[in-house]
Amino acid sequence: MAGSLLDGKATLITGAGSGIGAATAVVFARHGAKVIVADIDEEAGRRTVAEVEAAGGEAAFVWVDVRRSDAVKDMVDFTVERFGRLDCAVNNAGVDTAGDGRLHEVGEEAWDASITVNLKGVWWCMKHELARMVQQGSGSIVNVASVAGLVGIEAPFVSAYVAAKHGVVGLTKAAALEYATSGIRVNAVCPGAVRTQMVDDLIAQGIMTLEQTAAYHPVGRYANPPEIGEAIAWLSSDAASFVTGLPMAVDGAMTAR
Repeated sequence: MAGSLLDGKATLITGAGSGIGAATAVVFARHGAKVIVADIDEEAGRRTVAEVEAAGGEAAFVWVDVRRSDAVKDMVDFTVERFGRLDCAVNNAGVDTAGDGRLHEVGEEAWDASITVNLKGVWWCMKHELARMVQQGSGSIVNVASVAGLVGIEAPFVSAYVAAKHGVVGLTKAAALEYATSGIRVNAVCPGAVRTQMVDDLIAQGIMTLEQTAAYHPVGRYANPPEIGEAIAWLSSDAASFVTGLPMAVDGAMTAR
């Protein structure tokens, strides 16, 4: 293992079957964490478990649908049963931008689909994670938001996604204040464009090109998932012990313009 940044930390990561979540699971394992891989896609989640184990880490899979409170509670209970506690939670599960065009063209079903997973799903996770962390008197939560939670994004289909991610940032700040004296830190990462299946799908749909994706960032490229995972690992670790309530942009200076 690479080091002790997260040595022995019992960690839960949602949406860990692919993309940022899967990369973060491997990054955490390399930093010494024990990882619960949670996802709605069991096959993908078990692939991530295998990757973590191949990297020398300890991991287990649990199925979750973050739209369901009972499933989220079972996920947290499984983590505590497996590792005895919950030190770090990474709420990463999310869905692509939803809608049929500009805001006035977006249907209620598409709007609800985005808000339910991208915002309410984070709330369900935090609700059950925080209940456990309050009992043990410590913990760290990192919510995966987006630059779309910091600024508006000019792109088709994006209004519901932007609203949800702004909500995640607000929820992060509110929770950081509520639990500041409980030994619990709550932060968010706000990635720019990351080369994940979500971005590849947008490219395949003709919504953007790979060159446009890279050009969003002054550094001239998109991010790779492990780069986001490393930022999450630092925020989750004791090295960031005085950091809470932070929506950290990991965006190649995109929001610095």
